[in-house]
Amino acid sequence: MLRELILAAAGNETVKKAVAGAPISREVVSRFVAGEQIEDAVRATRELAEQGLAASLDHLGEDTTDLAQAVAATETYIGLLERLAAEHLTPAAEVSIKLSAVGQSVDEDFALARAREVCAAADRAGTTVTLDMEDYTTTDSTLAILQTLRREFPRTGAVVQSYLRRTEADCLGLAGPGSRVRLCKGAYAEPEEAAYQDKHEVDLSYVRCLNVLMAGKGRPMIATHDPRLIAIAGERAARYGRMPESWEYQMLYGTRPTEQKRLIELGHTVRVYVPFGQEWYGYLMRRLAERPANVTFFLRAVATKG
Repeated sequence: MLRELILAAAGNETVKKAVAGAPISREVVSRFVAGEQIEDAVRATRELAEQGLAASLDHLGEDTTDLAQAVAATETYIGLLERLAAEHLTPAAEVSIKLSAVGQSVDEDFALARAREVCAAADRAGTTVTLDMEDYTTTDSTLAILQTLRREFPRTGAVVQSYLRRTEADCLGLAGPGSRVRLCKGAYAEPEEAAYQDKHEVDLSYVRCLNVLMAGKGRPMIATHDPRLIAIAGERAARYGRMPESWEYQMLYGTRPTEQKRLIELGHTVRVYVPFGQEWYGYLMRRLAERPANVTFFLRAVATKG
């Protein structure tokens, strides 16, 4: 019930204004969002690189119905990639893009064209793009656009969400040579016919998907903060004979930095998902809804670096 309330609040303008104006919100946001401008994203990437961490940068914004706004988002990504290249921060830094931020809900061909521009800019910069996954109604569209982009930009990354019932089958289709696949749990409110509702079932699905990706010939990108799943990922990588450079862990900016450092010291690649931009509210609310205990976690995290 708490999860449903948080997700409902994510779309409520009155609640948004109240949360955005609260001092504690600004403290939380400054910890988990790099800032609002390209310069903030570049600074955060540089700081992570100095610690031996990789980055995936996400310009916050989604569900765009204004095509001019979608063009502006595209230009922000291109500008960011140019700055990252100038600062010699690629290929350790890539970008993540939500197709709904570049017009997917209005015109899929338009969104494809904008995503292609970002992929081309990433290619020029010496890095690549990962297409974020959103609510389940967009999954087929996103995978179709991914398939088209990979004809020209084969390193374009995919994201799969273990709470969806279809995801194990999707992993089988995505685990081919050269395929980069980020496995996460998922953070949207989905109906029972499409998604597992029980946390244990989501975790079991995560492990099944993990097995498929580790057994495949692509690059698994294991996005989790769960200590059990972190340990299982390491065990399965060893079982399938994977070298450390053939897969990676991913975690959110500002979350479990001590664990990120521990994994780096063990020789693993750890990529940090770095959001930036003014549209931070929806991102923050989904992180809270992803695990309602995060409400306490995020507040506690303001005061601790654990």
